[in-house]
Amino acid sequence: MKSKALSSVRLLSLFCSGFLSTGFVTPALRAQESPREDEIVASLAGGRVIVHVARDIIVFAAIDQPIEAKAVPPRVVNLDVGHVGVLLGASEWQLPADPKPVRLDRNIQHIATADQKYQRSGEAEPDLETIGVSFLEKLRPLVAQLHHKIEMAPDEPLLQIVVLGYAPENYGPEVWVVEYRMEQEQISTRGEYWQTRALRPRFTQLYPPEKHAPRTPVESRYPPEMRGPTLLELIQGNDPRIARLRAGEPRFARVLETIDKGQAQKAVGIDAADFLRAALPLIAPNARFVMGTIEEQRGFTWIVPPDEPVEKAKEDKDRPPEAPSLRRKPNPSP
Repeated sequence: MKSKALSSVRLLSLFCSGFLSTGFVTPALRAQESPREDEIVASLAGGRVIVHVARDIIVFAAIDQPIEAKAVPPRVVNLDVGHVGVLLGASEWQLPADPKPVRLDRNIQHIATADQKYQRSGEAEPDLETIGVSFLEKLRPLVAQLHHKIEMAPDEPLLQIVVLGYAPENYGPEVWVVEYRMEQEQISTRGEYWQTRALRPRFTQLYPPEKHAPRTPVESRYPPEMRGPTLLELIQGNDPRIARLRAGEPRFARVLETIDKGQAQKAVGIDAADFLRAALPLIAPNARFVMGTIEEQRGFTWIVPPDEPVEKAKEDKDRPPEAPSLRRKPNPSP
């Protein structure tokens, strides 16, 4: 079983001294300590991302479930013509001498070809690897400024990005979780000085599922072990909140019927979007959330926009339309 990954208490303790620190820290100890002026500070975004691939559209929502006071929310960035990403974890960094934080969702540019100094991990296709490496290049110089021992298990992600959209060459809708981890090496025993390095991203495909597997809404969380049922579990368990939506609106009942049958991709897109919009305040009361859709031809559209503007990625004009992709053919819909 995966080691306990960044529980809320541990996440609160990460910045008790102005840098990623270790172990559990009581509120009293946290209050007694103050940040050093020369330390870099990371802000963690916690929450949930729910994605429903419907008949003619991808519907998604990001729910803000703060890890600490004044935490940054999950942020959505337009990655390229076919994908958006939702950033969770260490998505914002404060440098000692700069009043403006470094936001990883800003100034993202899709790269035409992956940097040759990186060998492909084999976990994702070239265009996804390109997206992953572009964030790695932004993360590396920030992580390199962490010089104190950080008690994180090897599998605990520092940054997590949910990438969703349409693959090139008519390969269809897809959802991936891209996780960034780090490793440390002690290079001086005097003063406990550590060298920290961001590792290549790890890719996990959430959609499409394996052949013959049911097609249902998918969900990703940060921290990964955040408690509480998923939307799918609420639907399958006939939760009273979902049952009221089912009984009160025929369109919602039809959406839920496709999910019950494992054929969520057959739901009418606008009905799926309206259902999710109605369900979010019920399953996450008092939580802030954003919501949007992606269409293969029209691209990304907000339904519930964030309170702050989101920068669009610069379009990759160097990629020819006939550029090849090694992405596997999607499984035919059941």
